[in-house]
Amino acid sequence: MNLARWIVCASVLSWLAVTAIAGPSTRLEVFFGMLGPLFVTLVSWVMAERTYRSNPERLTALMVTAFATKLVFFGGYVAVGLGLLGLAPVPFVASFTAYYITLHMTEAAGLRRLFAGPGQPAPVR
Repeated sequence: MNLARWIVCASVLSWLAVTAIAGPSTRLEVFFGMLGPLFVTLVSWVMAERTYRSNPERLTALMVTAFATKLVFFGGYVAVGLGLLGLAPVPFVASFTAYYITLHMTEAAGLRRLFAGPGQPAPVR
């Protein structure tokens, strides 16, 4: 759960920093570009961590189901953001892409640490 807190804090702080640098005109686009990937990463991480701790054999099936669900969710999310909400495409897509990649890499690193076990460093290759 500690990783989830770090992910939220880092995402909000980076959103504030980008808004301060790029100006308030991109505030909503960057926020919504962050919100979808942040929500999905948090849900995915919490579910994966709980499943691994309670029943590790079920983790692969959970991750496959999560992947399929993410495909559908993100397709709809981007369509709603660009179509229904009318967000400016460039800042929305740029922030969505940056948060999507960064948060999923963070989740992968968290899974690697989780698999290494308590008190064990994650293997380096």
